Amino acid sequence: MTTTALTPSFSALPVPAEDGFKRYLMDIRRFPVLSAEEELRLARKFAEEGDIKAAHQLVTSHLRLVAKIAFGFRNYGLPVADLIAEGNIGLMRAVKKFEPERGFRLATYAMWWIKASITEYVLQSWSLVKIGTAAAQKKLFFNLRRMKEALGVSEMAELEPAHAASIAKTLDVSPAEVVTMNRRLFGRDSSLNQPVRSESAIERQDLLADEGTDVETRLADHQESQRGLAWLRQGLGVLDKRERHIIEQRRLQDEPVTLEDLAAEYGISRERVRQIEVKAFEKLKKAVLLQAQPSQAPALPFPPLSV
Repeated sequence: MTTTALTPSFSALPVPAEDGFKRYLMDIRRFPVLSAEEELRLARKFAEEGDIKAAHQLVTSHLRLVAKIAFGFRNYGLPVADLIAEGNIGLMRAVKKFEPERGFRLATYAMWWIKASITEYVLQSWSLVKIGTAAAQKKLFFNLRRMKEALGVSEMAELEPAHAASIAKTLDVSPAEVVTMNRRLFGRDSSLNQPVRSESAIERQDLLADEGTDVETRLADHQESQRGLAWLRQGLGVLDKRERHIIEQRRLQDEPVTLEDLAAEYGISRERVRQIEVKAFEKLKKAVLLQAQPSQAPALPFPPLSV
């Protein structure tokens, strides 16, 4: 039996509402707490026969446990209703995997599934930037607030080195990780579309500096590049077919062709190819410089001469 098959059967569970938390607590109190014998009987019935009504009774009898655990995570700024909903998912998973023959009560087993479901939700919902899923990072995330309170520095946005070192030693992480996590917990994500002031139409993103090249500079660079390419194309016209081919292969390629390969292609010596290249380059350079004043001529886009 799959989890997807179980989920729709629990649609009758009370739904927590953020503005009616007390009402939700009253609603779940109507479900009786099961004795050990009743719990064992229902668990066997579900495990052996797939009885959904038995599973429903197991779930509803532990909704108070979910609410208690979820309430312990209320200081992370997330709606308690959402925490309870996530905890209920963990509870249903625990019921599905519960093995009554092992001799443990369901509450003892389900507690870990409920906490795991809620902690995963908190980690995913706390920030748009992933906080980290390593065990040490999770431990730091969920214990930093308590340890700051014990040190009397709960309101500090920037921890002193001594405090960071003390917390790091206890939680087996580096002081730098403590400082970074503290900054992230102290300052939540803020929208770039948030107005600078309540009465202002200026948003935070309007004040961000653009570190890229400005439009005028990009346009000037593009025009200069286009002009240089036009001069180059016209300059290549003064070369004969062999000179142009050698220049293109030796100077205008990302990976220049070797002198040996060109010598084999033309049936001449390596030194002769080098001489033709040097002569052709001088002709090309003069042709380009004739099209503009020397001070205005751009640097030719040729790689260094290779051998």
